[in-house]
Amino acid sequence: MYTKKRNNYLNISERKILLRVFDLASIYLGIYIVFKYLNFTYLPLDSATTTKWIISLYCYFILFGSIFELYNLKVSSSRYLAFNSVVITSAITVLFYVFTPIITPSLPSNRTDILFLFLGMVIPLTCWRFMYSTFIFSPRLLKNILIIGNSKKVENLLFISSKKEIHSNLIAYISEKKIEGYNSLRFHDFENADLLMIMEQDRIDEIIISTKSLNIKSDSKFNKQLIYLFEHGVNIKSIENLYEEITESVAKENINQEFYKHISFSRNHENKIYLLLRRLLDILISVLGLSSLMFYVPIVLLGNLFGNRGPLFYKQLRVGEKGRKFYIYKFRSMVVNAEVGGKAIWATKNDIRITAFGKFIRKTRIDEIPQFWNILIGEMSLIGPRPERPEFVEDLKKEIPFYAIRHVIKPGLTGWAQVMFPYASTTKEQEIKLRYDLYYIKSRSLFMDFKILIKTITTVLRFKGQ
Repeated sequence: MYTKKRNNYLNISERKILLRVFDLASIYLGIYIVFKYLNFTYLPLDSATTTKWIISLYCYFILFGSIFELYNLKVSSSRYLAFNSVVITSAITVLFYVFTPIITPSLPSNRTDILFLFLGMVIPLTCWRFMYSTFIFSPRLLKNILIIGNSKKVENLLFISSKKEIHSNLIAYISEKKIEGYNSLRFHDFENADLLMIMEQDRIDEIIISTKSLNIKSDSKFNKQLIYLFEHGVNIKSIENLYEEITESVAKENINQEFYKHISFSRNHENKIYLLLRRLLDILISVLGLSSLMFYVPIVLLGNLFGNRGPLFYKQLRVGEKGRKFYIYKFRSMVVNAEVGGKAIWATKNDIRITAFGKFIRKTRIDEIPQFWNILIGEMSLIGPRPERPEFVEDLKKEIPFYAIRHVIKPGLTGWAQVMFPYASTTKEQEIKLRYDLYYIKSRSLFMDFKILIKTITTVLRFKGQ
């Protein structure tokens, strides 16, 4: 008989909350120590304005921590990556905090206070993050998972899990045959599996299952055991749902003739308040972006003179919302006449047509700035699927089912597929990017838009653009 499952593991959301709470507690502890013992006067803890200054510091830290991946669980599990992120986040936080005296204290008369503030953040944060990676990231605080499905499905999920790090213990799997290369997982033959006994022996907390792949009959003993476990609080989810959680993209199996069962528009698709806020944000940021052209045009003009001779701008026909065509504007980053004979050619990673200066403006995304004009006049939005050329769209619609669904919303300057997947130059890669676009279409919200903006800023600051 199955007894109650464990409850001493931490879910992903709980881990992220824990990291943030103890990060802020560590910062306060560090400031308290330097205030108490090092004559630190820049942020006095006995002042009437202390709460205001501390909240400002916290806001800066959480913002830059998100940008520099301090709350990425993969980063948090590695001491080196965590320390690197702590130092960068603390340095940028202190820099902005010191030079925004309207919402923070005035510049300290004793400049060593800036160093004390930085050390007061870095040292306790490093100690706490090392404790997290040593104790809280340990396997005993991770969820134990059992996978049920045919060998192909299970192997595919195990491969993805090894790449994406799901922060759970994959303990065992039930399938029709053993999978080579995964000897650390316990194998149970489907024909002879006693699900309740396996749950007890392996102390399973969650079941991931693909019922179609094993043809589990509704009146079978196995299915009755599944129902019993569900009634006793065991979380059971499909392999396709877990795939979406891990990859944050739509599962390939769900893009079929029954797509409407798995892909629907976000609740915000027709939410007038959400759409209005997005449009106001588009206008505000596009005006700021176009204003920045006064700064960037001389730089690009000079760069073109030495390393990218030819026209400053170029325009190209793209497909937008509901299939409408429009011209997109960019700073030119390729050689003149990059497409011989006018035939459309996919841009590839390390494309030889990209000039030396062109590589720089692509890495920093400076080449995209003229597209703020497309955003201002409503042809594009700040966030959405990247618009493709008509020639490519027609080819991709023939090769990839439901490719045109991505045109249901405005194309964007940046997007979920853009920040989650590298440059796509083949049909297969475009199909993967489509799954990210569809995930955004079914999940979009202000929170997700903010998440994309943070990831875009991270890409720009780390020169990851292509």
